[in-house]
Amino acid sequence: MITNHQTRDTKRTDGMKQYLSAGARAIPPSGIRRFFDLVSASKDSSIISLGVGEPDFVTPWHIRDAAVYSLEKGKTQYTSNAGMLELREAIAEYLSKQFQVNYEPENEVLVTVGGSEAIDLAIRALVEPGDEVLIPEPSYVPYSPITALGGGVPVGIETFAKDGFRLTEESLRAMITPRSKLLILSYPSNPTGAIMSYEDLLPIAKVVEEHDLIVVSDEIYAELTYGSKHVSFATLPGMKDRTILVSGFSKAFAMTGWRMGYACGHPDLIGAMLKIHQYTVMCAPIMGQVAALEALNNGMEEMYRMVESYNQRRRLVVQGFRDIGLQCHEPQGAFYVFPSIESTGLSSEEFSMRLVQEAKVAAVPGHVFGKGGEGFLRCSYASSVAQLSEALDRIDQFVRQL
Repeated sequence: MITNHQTRDTKRTDGMKQYLSAGARAIPPSGIRRFFDLVSASKDSSIISLGVGEPDFVTPWHIRDAAVYSLEKGKTQYTSNAGMLELREAIAEYLSKQFQVNYEPENEVLVTVGGSEAIDLAIRALVEPGDEVLIPEPSYVPYSPITALGGGVPVGIETFAKDGFRLTEESLRAMITPRSKLLILSYPSNPTGAIMSYEDLLPIAKVVEEHDLIVVSDEIYAELTYGSKHVSFATLPGMKDRTILVSGFSKAFAMTGWRMGYACGHPDLIGAMLKIHQYTVMCAPIMGQVAALEALNNGMEEMYRMVESYNQRRRLVVQGFRDIGLQCHEPQGAFYVFPSIESTGLSSEEFSMRLVQEAKVAAVPGHVFGKGGEGFLRCSYASSVAQLSEALDRIDQFVRQL
């Protein structure tokens, strides 16, 4: 007779995957991280990385000092679940001044552990099993897995270089079904650098209202625009109550490792997100909140300096790819370029693997960003001018050899 003990031992010989939830088993690992794990495993110091979306600047001194001083004063306790009221007030004031959208700090602003937590909270608070979440692609990789983990169905909407990778009314209407519940907008865009103007967003708002959709507007790159000021979707007529605005401090203030983000929206929506937040992470770390407050109060000069530096690098890299002979949409936001490599005859995966092996330059294959990403390469220009120039020289030689 086989005992329960023997049965468990037999299962263990097959590993532990059988104990995982169906959702955890189904989602793939991040295509970006998978690629760069291969790169880091090589331990080749000559590789130039244009891959991870992280500023090459260090968090400004006065922001770091504020956090250190708060620790010296013994500020190590929990804060309100929603975040320090002083920080929420500063966020509300900042959004009002910078983007002309107004929120009540007491019940319409939630401080989160990075913008990614805010996106996760929004999807979990809104999506029922089987609800469809509309995602313009190429897009930030986690949107689809987060949707799937929340029981929703991710629906990619392909955008095209000929349209500047903007979402169009026609493409949005074509993908709407009776199960459509949520639209994720991410402009300025990771990975394409695309932006959408007020005129671009007006027809999208019309469709949102007609089909009773809620919008999660991921505006983490809002400060990083070149030539045109960012337009928050929440400022469009009738859209504020339908919009959850998500942003944070990682990109604009070079604070990626601090994991400080926020969500703003109607009290009913933020209240539901707050309930999930308080049962999962309790509150964002107090030292990060202190640093974020200092960034908003005294960090604008450094932020503008960093944006100007990105703009200079943007022009260098776009022209560099065009000189190489690769078509390259000119990004108007974020710090990425998304050149086409179709003319080489290689898939984006093969191009990226050969590029790192033969030219010692790491970039992300476009297919990992969803529909429309195949045939492109994502390169971050959040690196020094010297590194970018050397990387472009290496890519030029690699393409010539092809």
